Amino acid sequence: MAKKSILVVDDEHDLLDLLEYNLKKEGFKVYLADNGEKGIALAQKHQPDLVLLDVMMPKMSGFEVCEALRQDAEIKRLPIIFLTAKDDEASEVEGLTIGADDYITKPISTVKLVTRIKALLRRYEDTEQAEDQLKAHDLVIDRDRYVVVRGAEEFQLPRKEFELLYFLMSRQGKVLDRQTLLNKVWGDNIYVVDRTVDVHIRKIREKLGEGYIETIKGVGYRFRE
Repeated sequence: MAKKSILVVDDEHDLLDLLEYNLKKEGFKVYLADNGEKGIALAQKHQPDLVLLDVMMPKMSGFEVCEALRQDAEIKRLPIIFLTAKDDEASEVEGLTIGADDYITKPISTVKLVTRIKALLRRYEDTEQAEDQLKAHDLVIDRDRYVVVRGAEEFQLPRKEFELLYFLMSRQGKVLDRQTLLNKVWGDNIYVVDRTVDVHIRKIREKLGEGYIETIKGVGYRFRE
């Protein structure tokens, strides 16, 4: 089996060296970039299996890098983890909303970090094996092309919005609480705030309309039957 590859983007060279050593020890192939522009170029060139991304960097922030990667058709589906010293809730929500899969604050032990990386890679492999198409009402979710289709319209949702809609739609009529949605879409060993689900639901509704996902007060959400 080919080695999984990880691109690490951070302007702290000591941290780059430490992460490179520990990730290689775990069997990963590692690419390094000390700024966002280099990170985007390496991601486009090598198409790694995962990106580990700092937020506070000169010239181009990690948030800007994440948005750029999510807009690139060739690499928009690759897993992205923020590893940052910005530990406020607003930054975490912003990072997850623009398309990151996990948001980890420094410092973290390399053992825990590697565990989170492996868990995310496993979850991505599982989603790739999910049913190719789901249909409900006038919507079709096409996993092969990663689009949502309604009549002649096509919507390209960010990965987490897509996966959240897919999960709700695959359990049409069932009420799902926020913790279940967080566990199934973000992973049960990834620590994100409940508000993250609400933000993603709101963005899905802004794009597709209010008629598909129902809010169950005090409980969670349901895709309408």
